[in-house]
Amino acid sequence: MEKWFEASWTSVVAICITAIGIYLAVIIFTRLAGKRSFSKMSSFDFAMTVAIGSIIATTVLSKSVSLTDGVVGLAMVYILQLSVAILRRSSNVEKLVDNTPLMLMDGTEILYENLKKARVTESDLRSKLRETNVLELSQVRAVVFEATGDISVLHTKDENVELEDWLMEGVTR
Repeated sequence: MEKWFEASWTSVVAICITAIGIYLAVIIFTRLAGKRSFSKMSSFDFAMTVAIGSIIATTVLSKSVSLTDGVVGLAMVYILQLSVAILRRSSNVEKLVDNTPLMLMDGTEILYENLKKARVTESDLRSKLRETNVLELSQVRAVVFEATGDISVLHTKDENVELEDWLMEGVTR
């Protein structure tokens, strides 16, 4: 337990230099790869964010992983992410990599079977409706559990406005 509070100046300086180096590497790679690197547009984007965080932490705090190892690991994750982003242009790869959006409400109708599939409770749904300022269920046109895990609520106060089919393309009912 006493070792928890021990640190040599050498290790503190090494951690500081490694942190600066890996931080600069993340900035450079993100500038090269683009903003998509930290987006939450799909599940593979989320995996990218988690992987980068893990590599940063391991590189900064582990004595067994050098700064060079960390930078090479980061480079590979960025290369993989860019490759998958390019390959996703093919519908077959997109189907393999991405989750399918799932409709949770169709108008005022709650799709209970889809709530079960998505592991979303009725109280989660109610909370999301309140969060998006739905005052009456008649305002709801659709609620979609997106591929990213977000829940989108499509609603309007004007009951005459119809939901365009294009917005629901690829959504499983």
